[in-house]
Amino acid sequence: MAQEMTAAKKKDVIIEVRGLVNGFGSKIIHDNIDLDVYRGEVIGVVGGSGSGKSVLLRSIISLIRPKEGVIKVFGQQTGEVEGAQMRKLEMRWGVLFQAGALFSSQTVAENIKVPLREYTSMSEKLMDEIAAMKLNMVGLPPDTADKYPSELSGGMVKRAALARSLALDPELLFLDEPTAGLDPISANQFDELIKQLQKALGLTVFLVTHDIDTLRAVTDRIAVLVNKNLVIGTIAQLRKSDDPWIKDYFSGVRGRAALADMEEA
Repeated sequence: MAQEMTAAKKKDVIIEVRGLVNGFGSKIIHDNIDLDVYRGEVIGVVGGSGSGKSVLLRSIISLIRPKEGVIKVFGQQTGEVEGAQMRKLEMRWGVLFQAGALFSSQTVAENIKVPLREYTSMSEKLMDEIAAMKLNMVGLPPDTADKYPSELSGGMVKRAALARSLALDPELLFLDEPTAGLDPISANQFDELIKQLQKALGLTVFLVTHDIDTLRAVTDRIAVLVNKNLVIGTIAQLRKSDDPWIKDYFSGVRGRAALADMEEA
């Protein structure tokens, strides 16, 4: 993918981050980060262990309050939005957390209906129909609806969690390590599913990952967390970086293999 964004897309900023500072106690993880995410793109976020990839995601969706900075989603400053206004904003995005985060005591269908119950007043029948539709959308058979998370394979758990994240037909999708723990075949299938859904639904996708194959397969741009800040570009651009971590990540053995596959495709 990794294509240059059009001028029109660049003007339509879905997520705007300015001067973001995150930390725990005296330890600073993000130091004055700026980031724009454009409508319709898939942006990947990568970085070393402890660089704060998931912290950045959680800051944007207001699960973590930053020390400093401004975050706007759909033009609204999240730190200043609350109550009914915040609920309306949350309905416009979906989140797939690492490991799926399904409720173990609920069936898959019940898990998918959680956001429907929280944000709408629709009937049980309609919620059942939506749950069935979302399962079909992510490639799971109808009988998955009545199963519990413990009865599913790792790949099925990810798909069920993705179905839940799509329950409210969001415009913006946050994915936190979606292929972590999957075997190469399942990971590749999940990458393909993300691409298909992104195109079919016109989603904007914020994707946290450590997997360079996923970055190659799915993303338009990549934001690398390094030295407490972001370096943003395509794989080809980032391979030219002088930063040691970026250079090693994108030009190491796995990085060269991923780029070779991309050139052959």
